[in-house]
This record gives sequence, structure tokens and C-alpha cells, in this order.
Amino acid sequence: MKHIINCLVENQPGVLARIVGLISGRGYNIETLNVGPTADPTVSKMTIVVPGDSHVIEQVTRQLAKQINVIEVVDMTNRRHINRELILVRVATKSYANRAEIVDLAALFTARVVAVQEDSVMIQMAGNQETVADFLHLLKPYEIVDISRSGVIAVDRELVDSTPKNA
Repeated sequence: MKHIINCLVENQPGVLARIVGLISGRGYNIETLNVGPTADPTVSKMTIVVPGDSHVIEQVTRQLAKQINVIEVVDMTNRRHINRELILVRVATKSYANRAEIVDLAALFTARVVAVQEDSVMIQMAGNQETVADFLHLLKPYEIVDISRSGVIAVDRELVDSTPKNA
């Protein structure tokens, strides 16, 4: 099972490297990793997708919470949350009819065509993990020339105690 872990961390040099090292050093894989600043410029939010069973995730979250630059760790997987991933995918077009099929498929997923070349179409799509996977699965019969994925971001839908753990 894939778990989405949100970490609030101090925005300091080396924090990202230490957290990645902590997870990979224990033999666990990071499927996606997204890091960005929060409303507080001294704090960044890391969204990490880690595959594994509940024992693996419990161990990862406990180890993360022990880190000095980590403010908060939340396993979002079983909480009410919204997650999204942004993809840019370039698909080869062999004919006008082929291009129309790809554009129609994109429209079904509320994706946007952001660039058109003579031999390809660039599509931008944002959605939850399942929707992105479904879209990419339906694009498989076409030739995917290139793809870039942002990694998952997630926001809790529940009100949480906003008091930092070190307060």
C-alpha cells in the first residue's frame, strides 16, 4: 500500500538530504517527494509517498518525528485529505484523427493541451493519484514521447491542532 506522509520541517540547508537519507538508509523506497515553502517562510512542507505496510510506515514516521529539524509528521493515508499530482505528457500524433482522439481523451480528464507541434501534443493534467494513473493507462496505446510528474501533494481536510510538537 502507498502511504502519503506530510512533514513540516525547518527550512534549513541539509534537511531534505537528511530525511531522504533516513528513509533510504533503512531500505525503504520513496515513490514521490515534493517539497515547498509554506505560508511561514521558515517552514517547508514535504509530501512523501512511501510504499509499504503499516509496520514500515509506523517505523518511518517515528524516525522522522525524532529528527531535530522536523516540526510535525502526519500519515495522511487514513485521514480525510485531498491529494493532487501534476503531469506534463507529450504524445506523438501520427495523423489529424489521432491528434483529435488524444485531445478528446484529455478533455474527458479535464486536462489541457498546452502545446502543439507538427508531430506531437503536450498535455497538462492535475488529479489525484488514481485519476492520473487512469489517464496514463488510457494513453498507453499512443506513443508517449516524454513525461514529467510533480509528485503528490496533499492537504488535510480535518482541523488539526496547530500547536507545534516542541511548544
